[in-house]
This record gives sequence, C-alpha cells and structure tokens, in this order.
Amino acid sequence: MQVGDTVEIAIASKEGAEHDITFPDLKVESKRFSGASGPTTLRFVATRAGEFPYFCSVAGHKEAGMEGKLIVTAAAAQAPAQAARGDMGGVEPASAHGGMDGHAMPMPAVYTASAAPALPAKADAISIAGDPSAVPSPIGARAPQTLKYRIETDEVTGKLDNGTTFTYWTFDKQVPGPMLRARVGDTVELTLANAPTSKMNHSIDLHAVMGGMGGGGDTQVAPGQQKTITFKPMHPGLYVYHCATPLVPEHIAAGMYGMILIEPEGGLPKVDKEYYVMQGEIYTTKPFGTHVHQQVDMAKLSAEQPEYYVFNGAVGSLTKTHKLVADVGQTVRVYFGVGGPNKISSFHIIGGVFDTVYEGGSLSGVKHDVQTTIVPPGGAAIVEMKMQYPGKYMLVDHALTRAGKGLVGLLEVGGKADPAVYHVGSVQAQ
Repeated sequence: MQVGDTVEIAIASKEGAEHDITFPDLKVESKRFSGASGPTTLRFVATRAGEFPYFCSVAGHKEAGMEGKLIVTAAAAQAPAQAARGDMGGVEPASAHGGMDGHAMPMPAVYTASAAPALPAKADAISIAGDPSAVPSPIGARAPQTLKYRIETDEVTGKLDNGTTFTYWTFDKQVPGPMLRARVGDTVELTLANAPTSKMNHSIDLHAVMGGMGGGGDTQVAPGQQKTITFKPMHPGLYVYHCATPLVPEHIAAGMYGMILIEPEGGLPKVDKEYYVMQGEIYTTKPFGTHVHQQVDMAKLSAEQPEYYVFNGAVGSLTKTHKLVADVGQTVRVYFGVGGPNKISSFHIIGGVFDTVYEGGSLSGVKHDVQTTIVPPGGAAIVEMKMQYPGKYMLVDHALTRAGKGLVGLLEVGGKADPAVYHVGSVQAQ
C-alpha cells in the first residue's frame, strides 16, 4: 500500500483468550478481543512510508508467533483508498500461545518501564495463600495404582499484602497450586481445566513427567476448555510443576507453580509433621508496600528485579494467614520448592539445623547436619528437623534483604524447655 491509503483491519478470534493488534511505530492499536467479545475493526491512515511491525501486545503472544509486517511505499500519484483485512480466527490455541513445538522456549523481549496508573486495592480480593499443612497423606507400602487428578486454572484478584491486591493466575485459586502425591509405578491421569472466566490460555509442565514437554506441549488449554494427559512416574523425588504458556516467566511469577512428590517403592520414613512451602517472586509497577492494586511490570520481570519475595504466594502467608506448628520431640519435614521464575533460594530456618536434607528433591541425595540449602528456580529440597526446644523458628531465604520484601515464615514449637539445650546466661544459671 501507499502513503495516504486508509487501512481497515477487521480481526476476530475463535478462542477464549484475549488478543489485540498493535502497530507501535504508527501509534495505532486495536481494542482487546476474544471469541466471547466478537470481532473488532481497526481503521487508520498510512501517514508515512516504511516497514512497520505489528503484533499482539498481550504478553507472550508476539514471542509465540503472533506478529507480522506492514509495508507502506511512497505515493507516486493520488490513489484510491484501499482496505486491508485480517482474520486471526484460525489460530489454534497451542500454536498461538504454546510455543511448545520442540524448539527453544520463547523468552521475553526488552520492555520499557511501565507508566501504568495506580489503581486502588480491590475490596473483593480473596486469600490465595496456600495452606502449608495441605499435604496429601503418605502413600507408604502399596502396589501401583491409577490416580486421577483434576486442576483448574483460575485468574483471581488476591490479597498480596495488607492493603495491597494483585491479579494472580493460579492452579485451583491458590499459590502454590495443590501438592500432588504418587509413587513410582503409578499411573497418573491429570486433567487441566481452564476457567471460562480466564482471559489467557494456560498449561502445566510437570518436571516429574517423561515426554510431551512435561505435559506442557499437550495441555495448552483455552478458557472454558480442558485437556487430559496420562503419565507414569519413573523417578522418585520432589518435583516442581508450572505453567508453560508463553510468556512463561509471567505465568509463573503470577503464581502458576506447585509440586508433585513421587514416593519410592515402600514409601518415605515416617515423620510427625509434613508441610508444603514454595518461594516465588512478584514483579509489580509500584514499590513493595504500596497500598494499591499492583500490576505486572514487564520491564522489571525482564530485568529480574522483583518488588516482592513471597512464601506461599503472599506477604504474611506463613506468619499471619497460616503457621507451621510442632511440639518438642517431633520431627518436622518440609517439602520446599522454588517457583521463581528467576531467583535462587538459600533456604534456612533461624534457630535450627536441618538433620536431613534431600538435596535437589532427590531421595538419593541425602545430607545431614545442614545449616542452609541452596534451591534453584524450578528446583526443590526436602528438609527434616527433630525439634529440640520450644519457641519461634523463622523460615527465611538467607539472602536476607528479601525478608524485608515479604519473605518470612514462622514455625512455632510448643513444649517444655530443656535448659541443657538452650538457656539465657552462664552455665551456673542452669
């Protein structure tokens, strides 16, 4: 087309996820549209010659292939107006968002800092803080079975901190998603459903799964739909799962991670208490502690500069909303993982030493008498402690600046104090 032509693009989608079309160099963009909203029309005049990229500006969609180029040539003479039409209705969800075709996973582009206006905190926000005691019962010594799990992906307004809310993308409206438990040799049938109210496609990649991109290649689910995979766990250990829909780091940072425990034949040694804790990061437009509805800052996500570090999804999840409790003499086991998407954790409990650490979540990687254990993003560890003294024990990442950005948990231990273990004062004070 030529300078001066009128461009009219009628564009539609057949799926539930939202899209748009943006010509950034021409400062033109459409309204968001989806299968539910129906088509939209974008009309503008080509004011200058050149090659102008266009793409869907929804995070991850450009990286998944939703882009193109508009070529405008200099006008040789007065020409009649032309109209260009496009239709994205034929885009299948997996190809539009999946990026799971065996090639490298799409990664974020370079984003500029957000100038998003401050929005007030939402009064209808719910608690998404995952209950650390919501651990499935031990499997123990039994023959292999067929297990069926169903998880729903939901986009919800959640409480990030006192006076602060955030739009979380979740598995079953909680962060982390539900802990799954199986044994080596089981057959696991997993159905992933995407809530009809979602605006994005979602998926699940389980690090315990062999083949199918961990399931991520076959569970790209549009809003209102569901897909099922079946797999056989072959390696014992504690494994992370997460959403694998581009932009993958955005989906993970919004809360889409969890863990699955694969027990060995015969099960794990018995303990008195089991807890489920995961660490994550949240990248927001406003600084930590601002009393607003926080929005995602893509520039900070790209630069790996989170405003919030959280255990179980929100500030105060393991100090106010939930607490870990035990008694003197009991052995506590924590299934710990890092959703990330980017930062390593130096997991530590102030006032305690880990008697046993299954490093990397591997049941063959056992260490004893460990003060701090390193857990990478997308990794896990199992830690155990026999509680010797009552009081409060703080769960932290020993990159301790993060404690001031929300990353603190609490283990409260009851029982009788033994002054031989600890007391204030000199030896004679006993």
